[in-house]
Amino acid sequence: MNPTDPAAAPADGADRAAAGLSPASPAGAPADDRRGTARRAVVTGASSGIGAATVAALRADGWDVVGVARRADRLADLAARTGATVVAADITSDEDVARLVAEVTAGGPVHAVVNNAGGALGNEPVAQADLDGWRQMYELNVLGTIRVTNAFLPALRESEGDVVVVTSTAAHEPYEGGGGYVAAKFAERVAARTLRLELVGEPLRVIEIAPGMVHTEEFSLTRFGGDQAKADAVYAGVPDPLVAADIAEAIRWTLTQPAHVNVDTLIVRPRAQGSYTKTHRIAGA
Repeated sequence: MNPTDPAAAPADGADRAAAGLSPASPAGAPADDRRGTARRAVVTGASSGIGAATVAALRADGWDVVGVARRADRLADLAARTGATVVAADITSDEDVARLVAEVTAGGPVHAVVNNAGGALGNEPVAQADLDGWRQMYELNVLGTIRVTNAFLPALRESEGDVVVVTSTAAHEPYEGGGGYVAAKFAERVAARTLRLELVGEPLRVIEIAPGMVHTEEFSLTRFGGDQAKADAVYAGVPDPLVAADIAEAIRWTLTQPAHVNVDTLIVRPRAQGSYTKTHRIAGA
């Protein structure tokens, strides 16, 4: 192809728009492609599981990351392994979150907040609901996410940043024995969706990541009050359940899309899981 031939010249903005393409930039990439751009993220629930894996994934991608959790000893290990900055804070505490925001914003802009902190407690039927457990799940999964998000919104507006909310497939379909967790995750999802609608027209993205079965070291163990046998039974016989790094990669991917691309909801399940109530298991495995 002759580079001086007008037919070989890159399409201008109008031509690209007519063709349904993004605005031009070198090599045809979208002009607002964020990949390779140094940015700064805050990740809650960073002491283990998906949170720790997300910190590692973003650090490997060149991000400056602040990992947040309650357990200072776990955070110290995370910092040593990844080079991330860490802040010990409880997202259910107004005072802790105010301190967190002040400390983080004093260190520079914030381009993304990954609301990963959350968890499940118990598996009793609704008719035997442990209301204290339901309150704890709502406080952590719903109000904690809203508290952190709202506190960082001014900084995110300045940076034209992103809010990521890690929910669950439990936020999309109920199942027996999961009423308290399902209710909390449904509420968290709806809060994120409502925020997305309320921010339309502003240069901010709101992204929901909804993981299915993810085999982490603590989620099911915490849910069943430390009963290792019950925790192990959740994953028994399931060929290749997801691991924390799989969800971390999904989070990383959504954050590196061009700024005009908002991945509203990304549901990620292992191949063996068709729904919350239909999972392929290999007998004796």
